[in-house]
Amino acid sequence: MAYQYLKALHIIFVVTWFAGMFYMPRFFIYNTEVVDRKPEIRDALREQFTLMMKRLWYGITWPSAILTLIFGPWVLIQSGWWSSLFDPSFRWLLLKLIFVLGLYGYHFSLHYIFKQQCKGIYKYSSQQLRVWNELATIFLIAIVMLVVVKQEMSLVWGLVGLVVFILLLMSAIRLYKYYRKK
Repeated sequence: MAYQYLKALHIIFVVTWFAGMFYMPRFFIYNTEVVDRKPEIRDALREQFTLMMKRLWYGITWPSAILTLIFGPWVLIQSGWWSSLFDPSFRWLLLKLIFVLGLYGYHFSLHYIFKQQCKGIYKYSSQQLRVWNELATIFLIAIVMLVVVKQEMSLVWGLVGLVVFILLLMSAIRLYKYYRKK
């Protein structure tokens, strides 16, 4: 019974963590795009965006990332999967954990951009940030597919599907840029 509660808490904090990682780059984009506004409007918007970013980042995203990191291994140990991690039938789990490590790397990259923007440093264009924003989607799809489909999914077809999805996503971003310029 306790295992089900741990698993539920893990899923809840994964969802709230992803919510923060999906929304944070939007603030980066908004902050970057106000550059052409009148100085007093630009400064007021950036001040408001910075306040909202801090609340989202420190109030939701970071705590959720930490709690995900606590509950994830706890679920892994309670389920007994930890001892099977290198078993061939549990390759999906090992691959999922590799994607989760990548997700934490992505989280830290967002933290880096967040710290820059709080200091008034805007290194990336809104287009670059839009592309970066979609990386969380790619991680989400890869992780969820691995958890739900597990051994039923062929590694090759799973990777092909992920690459096709990435290509479609990048094409959609380019189309958006094209239509936005018009």
